Amino acid sequence: MTVNKIGLKDKPVIELADHLNILLANYQIHYQKVRGCHWNVKGHHFFDLHVKFEELYNNAQLTIDELAERILTLGKSPMATYADYIKNSEIKEIKTEGLSEEKMVEAVLEDFKHLIDLEREVIENATENANDEGTADMIIGFLRFQEKTSWMFRAWSGKH
Repeated sequence: MTVNKIGLKDKPVIELADHLNILLANYQIHYQKVRGCHWNVKGHHFFDLHVKFEELYNNAQLTIDELAERILTLGKSPMATYADYIKNSEIKEIKTEGLSEEKMVEAVLEDFKHLIDLEREVIENATENANDEGTADMIIGFLRFQEKTSWMFRAWSGKH
């Protein structure tokens, strides 16, 4: 089996990069959803949620860039069209205009559930199949952020 430029076996790394592209597609749809929540939030919690949604889309934007660069590091190209993102994402678009604060938070929590599940799969794939500690370490950081933010949103909504 051939080895890539960072010393990892090609076949499992190519499969891992494909898995990262699926995660990237999900993050892109999540990113746009959270931006829509930021733009369209109204209600008694406007000030808190407006700032929190901005934090989330800024975090997603950084995560998207890290994912794309890791895919490139592993020797593949990242997806780069919304048509590909929509086709490959488990996370679905929603219209945020007129959506209640509670429904926005529920939508973000649902996204985090999908992202956390995908991230755990990527970590398993990276460590058990590809021996890629670099990818696993990166994804673990994303996972920690979502787990903590999910807990905070559940506490906010009273759904511990």
